Amino acid sequence: MYIIVGLGNPSREYFGTRHNIGFDVITRIADDYNITMNIKKHKALCGAGYINGEKVFLAQPQTYMNLSGESVREIVDFFKVESTQVIIIYDDISLEVGQLRLRARGSAGGHNGIKSIIKHLGTEEFPRIKFGVGNKPEGWDLADYVLGRFSKNEEIIIRAALKNASDACRDIIAEGMDFAMNQYNKKIDYSNLK
Repeated sequence: MYIIVGLGNPSREYFGTRHNIGFDVITRIADDYNITMNIKKHKALCGAGYINGEKVFLAQPQTYMNLSGESVREIVDFFKVESTQVIIIYDDISLEVGQLRLRARGSAGGHNGIKSIIKHLGTEEFPRIKFGVGNKPEGWDLADYVLGRFSKNEEIIIRAALKNASDACRDIIAEGMDFAMNQYNKKIDYSNLK
């Protein structure tokens, strides 16, 4: 079984912001695999279903970003899964819009949601998909940037990248992390999108 968690903030004001891209990926996965997100427990909005015959539990923590670990810990304890069966999806400002970076483990890299998860799980050993939301322009406040929205041109890329992120989850589950990293940890060309 796999737990797939997308990070974001629950209030309507945050919908569609760069910081909520993890939520958006979960929504895309739910759409791709006909999983209804209607379970409210473990401090999250959740859904259960199957990807490639493997049971999955999707979650969008409702704790706000900085407390994401509280929700993840509850889910892990409830299902009694290893941290290596928990895939975390979140925004990364060091990657260009729509670029993905898969990792089997690692530090928080300054991301408060990941800091919280590492603190509550007591380990950095969990797979993650970093989703590029673009580099912060010089002079911008970090919070203002990540809580901002994508431009019209960026939104076209984001739609394609959400599909890639959903496929990356499928490949992690079906083929393993090494296979998925080889597929997605290279520059994705979005230049042909209209």
